[in-house]
Amino acid sequence: MSTLTHAVANSATMLRRNLRHTLRYPSSMVTSLLIPVMLLLLFVGVFGGAIHAGMAGGGGYIDYVVPGILLVTVGYGASTTALAVNRDMTEGIIDRFRTMAITRGAVLTGHVLAATIRTMLSAALVIGVGLLMGFRPTGDPLRWLAATGVLLLLVLALTWLAVAIGLASPTPEGTTGFLLLVQVLPFVSSAFVTPESMSGPVRWFARNEPFTPIIDTLRGLLMDTPVGGRGLVAVAWCAGLAVAGYLWARAAFHRAPRP
Repeated sequence: MSTLTHAVANSATMLRRNLRHTLRYPSSMVTSLLIPVMLLLLFVGVFGGAIHAGMAGGGGYIDYVVPGILLVTVGYGASTTALAVNRDMTEGIIDRFRTMAITRGAVLTGHVLAATIRTMLSAALVIGVGLLMGFRPTGDPLRWLAATGVLLLLVLALTWLAVAIGLASPTPEGTTGFLLLVQVLPFVSSAFVTPESMSGPVRWFARNEPFTPIIDTLRGLLMDTPVGGRGLVAVAWCAGLAVAGYLWARAAFHRAPRP
């Protein structure tokens, strides 16, 4: 068996392991599914009328907010992954895998692939609920394909960062900073209201933080509005975060086992 074939087989085994864990302990998956849907229901059903009344432009508020909810969905999926990886690390499973005759990177790849599948299914659920609530995207199939690509790149970026955080944290509580970052930053972006409606320093931060160009790109692709240079900025942020997370995760995995 060639090295590549061996690596693929090991990665597939680790993928099955993580998917079985998801099915056996579905509470985290259910949480990461329900919270974005509940946020969608809350912002559209409770706050949507008041927020939309203060926003310029046509279209319903749900058309504006669904791309932001998709980013929240990715954030919650990454949070679940960080905790799962940290559990493997603190319970000694990672150290055991280090001693086995398997491709070492397969352990991380299995976590990333499983997280990607879970998160993309969650995103599909959010879009489905959005359609039932009146979400009416006008993008053509090519734009939908591009939006899927951007979303997938974002999933990979945050998931690799989550894996690195999970490996580097000595306890589950150590992942809290990352959890807060990916769950709070969307609220200070263009996810729910336009940055122009914010005040002073908050407006500047919302315009320049990494999530805003990603959300604006998704919104433009789905709603068939101009994307402009924001698309390149979004891809650059996603690619940079993915590379940083991957390199950090590899370094954390290959360091000496904890005593």
